[in-house]
Amino acid sequence: MSEVKTNVSEADQLLAELTDAVDGSDLSKKAKWYVVHTYSGHENKVKVNMEKMAENRGMQNLILSVVVPTEDRVEIKNGQRKVKTRKIFPGYVLVKMVVTSESWYLVRNTQGVTGFVGHGSEPIPLTDEEVRRMGIEKVYIDLDIEPGDNVKVINGPFESFMGVVEEVNMDRQVLRVKISMFGRDTPVELEFGQVDKI
Repeated sequence: MSEVKTNVSEADQLLAELTDAVDGSDLSKKAKWYVVHTYSGHENKVKVNMEKMAENRGMQNLILSVVVPTEDRVEIKNGQRKVKTRKIFPGYVLVKMVVTSESWYLVRNTQGVTGFVGHGSEPIPLTDEEVRRMGIEKVYIDLDIEPGDNVKVINGPFESFMGVVEEVNMDRQVLRVKISMFGRDTPVELEFGQVDKI
């Protein structure tokens, strides 16, 4: 009988450790962005349903954010300006989550969801670069750079050009760089992710 009590107390201890791990903020660091395919036109409904289901099941620590990427467009018709919001990726919803069997099941079985984007049933997370380019979440880059430093442009229209930093804006994560093109120095504004310090 004492052996059974020991196993039960070990199970209780293990359960307490797992609960602490789930409740901890470690999970928010493990969370990644995933792309979920939905029926076209049902993106907002899927977002609302997924958020409600996560709240009802107490899974807000596993499903952190659900986003339908949109952009505002100004249309001028008959001299009148109208701002219209349109979906950037029709038929897709972005979910920041920690993938567990429970969170996968919740997302996969939300009404209007056809599946995760990825191989078979295994979702593939977006890379930090993809997240940054999509503008879903601001990824702060800690760049040790000062005016007067030499940099090399690593992506964008000025890729492989060299330049000298004139100004650094840490809040906006941009640099003003003087690049020599066609025998003239041209000031260009670049994001931190577009340059490497030489």
